[in-house]
Amino acid sequence: MVMGGQKILIVEDDDSLRPALERLLNAAGWRAVIHASAEALLADPAAGDAACVVCDLKLPAMSGLDMLPEWRTLGGKAPVILITAYDAPGLREAAARRGVAAYLAKPFRGTALLEAIDAAITAAKPQ
Repeated sequence: MVMGGQKILIVEDDDSLRPALERLLNAAGWRAVIHASAEALLADPAAGDAACVVCDLKLPAMSGLDMLPEWRTLGGKAPVILITAYDAPGLREAAARRGVAAYLAKPFRGTALLEAIDAAITAAKPQ
């Protein structure tokens, strides 16, 4: 794994899942920073140095897929992993077309998320 305390942004509106993801990532050696909405992430001036973003699809105002182009417009370069409890036909493909590095349907194993983060960061590193 490529941890080393790198910052991982979590965008999750579920008040019980958000801190659980934070604990998981911190325990695995990452430095998790949590946000309850896409708007909160986009307004965070310190978000630009993240190694990866883990974002829920269905959020209160702006969806995870809608957040992605705005994140890129603001200069966000980190790979984005989309998580969702609302898996639907064609959604995985739509996420891939938008440049999502990985797509995980809830419930997923913690190890699956850690592996997806590791793979996304490794793939995003310049060769």
